[in-house]
Amino acid sequence: MTLKEKIVAEALRQFSTKGFLNTSTMDIIAAVGTSKGGLYNHFKSKEQLFYEALSQARKIWRQRNLSGLETVDHPVEKIITILVNYKDNYLTDSANFPGGCIFVNFAIELSDQKPELAAAVNEGFDRFKAMLRRWMDQAVTEHRLKPGVDNDQVIEMIFTGLLGACVMYTANKSKQHLEATIHALTNYLSSLCQ
Repeated sequence: MTLKEKIVAEALRQFSTKGFLNTSTMDIIAAVGTSKGGLYNHFKSKEQLFYEALSQARKIWRQRNLSGLETVDHPVEKIITILVNYKDNYLTDSANFPGGCIFVNFAIELSDQKPELAAAVNEGFDRFKAMLRRWMDQAVTEHRLKPGVDNDQVIEMIFTGLLGACVMYTANKSKQHLEATIHALTNYLSSLCQ
């Protein structure tokens, strides 16, 4: 890893456990074993490091959660695959995110303190919901859902259920509770299919 990659990786770990506001650049510098110049040679400010860390977190999210989708034909099964991947490959990734889902942590922490940074995080939530909408709309177009399914309600239920699972796992690290929550969401989705 380059020094820049090490700084971003350490920022992700510390931001996920202590938050953006409570993590100082000196914390990151000390953990990486570099100097102020080493950090500021790559990042002009802590905010610039935030955006780079957010970009890296999104890359990890895509790698972990979209894995295997290319082999899934049914649009609702794609959503189920993401939910299972989220549970098995992303949320429990304590190497990169020892504090749980960094996006939820950022959204909660930054909404009042740094709204411009929170807005950048929320863009990802909006994109995720748009992806869910595309697949649910595709399922309707292909007549793969039972009649009367309200896509808006399904999308909100899946999105808020996933966020709830994240918050609870972050709070108690119970894999059993996480498993039960994701199982309930995937069963619900499966029950909507024809």
